[in-house]
Amino acid sequence: MVDFNLIADLGVDDAEIDALLLTPAGEQVTDEILESMLAGEIQQVSRGRILKGTVAGRAGDEAVIDVGLKSEGLVHKSEFDDWEGLQPGDVIEVLLEEFDDGTGVIKLSKRKADRIRGWERVLETKNEGDLVEGKGMRKIKGGLLVDIGVPVFLPASQIDVRRPGDVGEFIGKTIRAEILKIDEDRRNIVISRRRVLERERSEAKDKILSNLEEGGLVKGTVTNIADFGAFIDLGGIDGLLHITDMSWGRVNHPSEICKPGDEVEVKVLRIDREKEKIALGLKQKEPSPWDDIEERFPINNRITGKVVSLVSYGAFIELMEGIEGLVHVSEMSWTRRINHPSEVVSTGDEIEVVVLDINRDKQEISLGIKQTELNPWELVAERYPAGTVVEGTVRNLTNYGAFIEIEPGIDGLLHVSDMSWTEKISHANEKYKKGDPVECVVLEIDQEKQRVGLGVKQLAEDPWVSAIPNAYHPGMVVHGTVTKITNFGVFVELETGLEGLLHISELSDEKVDDPQDIVKPGEVVDVKILRVDTDDRKIGLSLKRAQWGDAAQTADEKGKDFESQTPEPDAPTRGGMDDHGALGTDKIEL
Repeated sequence: MVDFNLIADLGVDDAEIDALLLTPAGEQVTDEILESMLAGEIQQVSRGRILKGTVAGRAGDEAVIDVGLKSEGLVHKSEFDDWEGLQPGDVIEVLLEEFDDGTGVIKLSKRKADRIRGWERVLETKNEGDLVEGKGMRKIKGGLLVDIGVPVFLPASQIDVRRPGDVGEFIGKTIRAEILKIDEDRRNIVISRRRVLERERSEAKDKILSNLEEGGLVKGTVTNIADFGAFIDLGGIDGLLHITDMSWGRVNHPSEICKPGDEVEVKVLRIDREKEKIALGLKQKEPSPWDDIEERFPINNRITGKVVSLVSYGAFIELMEGIEGLVHVSEMSWTRRINHPSEVVSTGDEIEVVVLDINRDKQEISLGIKQTELNPWELVAERYPAGTVVEGTVRNLTNYGAFIEIEPGIDGLLHVSDMSWTEKISHANEKYKKGDPVECVVLEIDQEKQRVGLGVKQLAEDPWVSAIPNAYHPGMVVHGTVTKITNFGVFVELETGLEGLLHISELSDEKVDDPQDIVKPGEVVDVKILRVDTDDRKIGLSLKRAQWGDAAQTADEKGKDFESQTPEPDAPTRGGMDDHGALGTDKIEL
């Protein structure tokens, strides 16, 4: 049977009921036919269906929509893109959510209807790999929602070639992207803006590489800053602007010159098309200040500059923008030994320097500070001519001598060989210690090398000239004390400060492998003087020959003929001596 109450609920009036009871041919409709017809109408207005409705008017922030049912529905203004332009009579599509929400009003949604239609249109018109365009809606976990008619997901890793710091900067912006995946069952679409950019950059890169020429000027955008330079996007390919090519002046960090996002014009220095590398320059847009450097800063001229950097070996001085010179520590003082430039200058100081040398190819300028003052070494020769007796203080000791400060900043070298006429000195500390006052004589002055030679022994008469030759002569047997034993012989002290050498071959008639088998340090021995060499200041001694003399004296006392024991004149001898005590034909040089 036909339920007329249901028909009434659908908003059908009596005239429409009468019409429904007639077939198109004007025949009476049976109950079976009417039920079939009503079943189809009910199916069309069931929940979740999209209906066409007409704007009947406004009720506050709601639009009143007539969808042909018993009651009218309401749609909030937030669901309309153009609320102000909405007019009565406009036809829209809405989604039927509820027949009655308890207030007698049908609940409708325009936004949901639009999304369903949008999803249907996307499925009908788009496939994976197709390009789409939409606006960024809001951030969600892992990326961004983009409205292309329906909300789709743009992962953060697919937003740009380089992952952005904040995906929120794309909200409200129009985004062109490629569809990566469509999941119909879940109604989910994933898109990629990065893939579009990479494809466009690849096409642009090929075009740019074919058009770029070395020496040409190009414009680009700074994309990244590193310690060694800045990367410039030339519109599809990055070039490197090295820190050394940013300015003719000193650049401590590339961020002093540019920052990400800056638009810059640069010069193409080199292109490696095979490796797709481009070297760019900023300073090369201007003439190099080194082109006329010799005219700007003639050698030996005094100029004023600013200390901009200190290193262990010197100070860098800025002479003008883009031009720096180096004052080496050796060029900071005539007399002081400078260990670090901070002892003389500080960063930021304005100082006067002298240009010493220019190397334009290497872009290097050598400067000097000490050259701005009178060289005290030019007066040293006048103040201290050779033979002048001076007093000084031991400043430093080495194995080859002692450095004596004879006036502030002026040191002289007292060599170990000039400390004593007779002593064998191995290290200066055997005679002096730091701070000792020393009286010495100036031996020579080398003004070019800034050296003063000093001597102490020259203050006294050379004993080798008369005293030693008169006191010691070949053939004498003298007493001495063993002071040092070496593998080649023994040193014997004859008097304070005077030693002679007892060679290993003069210890015994037998072969001696170790001198300590014969004598010990500190032992007093009688030795015969073999020779006195005043030129080399050496005295040669013999222990065995002194013992020969003792043996001869004993033989005389016993009435034996000592001379019968000597070899014939023509017989070979071993270390024999003539009547004057000199070595024979096989004598040993000492």
